[in-house]
Amino acid sequence: MKKIILITLAFSMTFALGFAFNSFIAESDTSQQTMKKATGIGGIFFKCKDPKKIRAWYETNLGLNTNDYGAVFEWYQGADSTKKGFSQWSPFKETTKYFEPSTKEFMINYRVEKLEMLVEEFKKNGVTVVDTIQAVEYGKFVHIMDIEGNKIELWEPNDIEFEKLGEKIGAKTTK
Repeated sequence: MKKIILITLAFSMTFALGFAFNSFIAESDTSQQTMKKATGIGGIFFKCKDPKKIRAWYETNLGLNTNDYGAVFEWYQGADSTKKGFSQWSPFKETTKYFEPSTKEFMINYRVEKLEMLVEEFKKNGVTVVDTIQAVEYGKFVHIMDIEGNKIELWEPNDIEFEKLGEKIGAKTTK
């Protein structure tokens, strides 16, 4: 009888240890997975002769709810459909310096996660990081250059605070 109990105990311990080891390996593997980078478009920025007129044209002809900064598109996140997300559309005066050092007429803003880690990865990969990470209530920003000289804005958003800021200035989103 003792022998059966010992064998059963040995099998049980082996199974338990195997399960624990397998769980540990699975956790280790998930930490080694590729880091999520761009999670969506945070905004489209472009140069134009008269931002005020272009905002009015888009409001009249395409129904955008515009404000002094352009328009904000509101949507719900795919990973969690209870969370709102936002994308900014902004016309800039053609003489803006904001796109420099790029000479292009546009700039795309990408939504990202873990901006600090991403910037470290960029530095290791030789990506040109234009400035340092700037933190504001509604997120963190940094700019990089792609291999063709396009300046790219990266935004780790705080959508809750972004929405509060829009409400504070009386901005309506385009849905």
